[in-house]
Amino acid sequence: LRLAGRSTDAGDAKAEATSGMRLAGDFLRTQLGAQHPQRMRKVAEFPLLFGGGRDDVRFTAPLPGRVGLGGMWYYRLAVAPAPGKRETALVLERMIPDLDALAVPAFEDAERSVLADDIKEVEFSYFGRDRGAAYDVAPTWRSRWDDTQLLPQLIRIEVTPRLGEPWPPIVVAPREAPEAGCRGWDTVRQTCVGA
Repeated sequence: LRLAGRSTDAGDAKAEATSGMRLAGDFLRTQLGAQHPQRMRKVAEFPLLFGGGRDDVRFTAPLPGRVGLGGMWYYRLAVAPAPGKRETALVLERMIPDLDALAVPAFEDAERSVLADDIKEVEFSYFGRDRGAAYDVAPTWRSRWDDTQLLPQLIRIEVTPRLGEPWPPIVVAPREAPEAGCRGWDTVRQTCVGA
């Protein structure tokens, strides 16, 4: 009986972890796929509010209606300490960006949501080509995306929980073209010339 109880508990825990992984993965696919390029209007070259490294990604997308007020929000996704816990979690920070500010916003007073508990690490990678590269140059995977004018073609998220197997990789294609939000798009330099 004790063995059967332990087996049932282990099965329930695995089912719960799988369900949480699936829900978080679906949410991330939806949010990253729905991102809409927003540009800083008073910063030189009108940079996109998008960037990412190996440990985090920052992007703008609509806030789902079931969460609260709609509109475009600025997000940061990373592994961070869970509120009130010692373990780290997959955390999504969000704020309403001031597109007329003189610098890209930081996430100092951002709202935070935990997407998945007990996460050891997350690794982001970005697929695309350098700005100005010829169209016959093949895009590559890289661990950073610093281009302030172009979005990557694909974003890959690899999540490793503290216990258990890594999640299947989540690969998302941003929906919008980078020229969104520009009054004028310089096709030769691939740069926004008016926001």
